[in-house]
Amino acid sequence: MSRTDYFHDPAAPAANSVKVAVSALVQDDRGRVLMIRRSDNDLYAIPGGGLEAGETVTQAVEREVFEETGITVQVRELVGVFSNPHHVIAFDDGEVRQEFSICFRAVPISGAVRTSSESKEVDWVAPQRLHELNIHPSVRLRIERALAPTEQQPYFT
Repeated sequence: MSRTDYFHDPAAPAANSVKVAVSALVQDDRGRVLMIRRSDNDLYAIPGGGLEAGETVTQAVEREVFEETGITVQVRELVGVFSNPHHVIAFDDGEVRQEFSICFRAVPISGAVRTSSESKEVDWVAPQRLHELNIHPSVRLRIERALAPTEQQPYFT
């Protein structure tokens, strides 16, 4: 299913749903960030996806990261809650979802990088190279907050 992200766009359709999403900023022992290139909108992002019934948010993060990248992670801390009503995602089935994403920091435990149906590229990217990638502003905010000093309080809107 394809998607179109609208961010502070007056032409954006009105949201008709909200779904809990999770994401993770995963860094390896060299400080590189695990990034995917999404199959549905061709943008780079940190791995993540929707919470499913019967799982905790940390279980959802671990499942989504593994599904999209092949990397098993352990969640370490909360980055923040991102709920911008001016960011909506329109899907080709008519759903228009308001952003609601809980972002965490996680560390890799095992696995090898691989793509999936949701990720056409997966790579470890040095933080100083992130500006070279086409990343949606809402995802870039999560990355910036996750890379900020850890003594900051979790971010929320």
